[in-house]
Amino acid sequence: HVQLVESGGGSVQAGGSLRLSCVASGYSVSSGCMGWFRQAPGKDREGLAVLWLGGVQTFYADSVKGRFTIYRDTAKDLVYLQMNGLKPEDTAMYYCAAGQLYGGSCRDAVDFAYRGQGTQVTVDS
Repeated sequence: HVQLVESGGGSVQAGGSLRLSCVASGYSVSSGCMGWFRQAPGKDREGLAVLWLGGVQTFYADSVKGRFTIYRDTAKDLVYLQMNGLKPEDTAMYYCAAGQLYGGSCRDAVDFAYRGQGTQVTVDS
């Protein structure tokens, strides 16, 4: 049984930083794909970042490239999303997701098989 639990969300002023954590049980963060996506009220889910091949490969959406970093702690089966330079438009519910590799790479995080319950991030202007 795969379970993903996010933490680290909260409220922050524009320009601030937050680090989201995702602890995985029943799934090794060293295998397959790990990622983050978000959903704001009234908007579609948006894939943000994906990590695979044990963290060697990463992918970022253009909207967060250069501001967000995805990385892992294999020993603790944790995946993090470091978010810097936060903007009001980053306000959303953030979800951790896990899925399998396809042909050696990963799909968009919104399409992964497993996801957590989410953690709210609010950025005030």
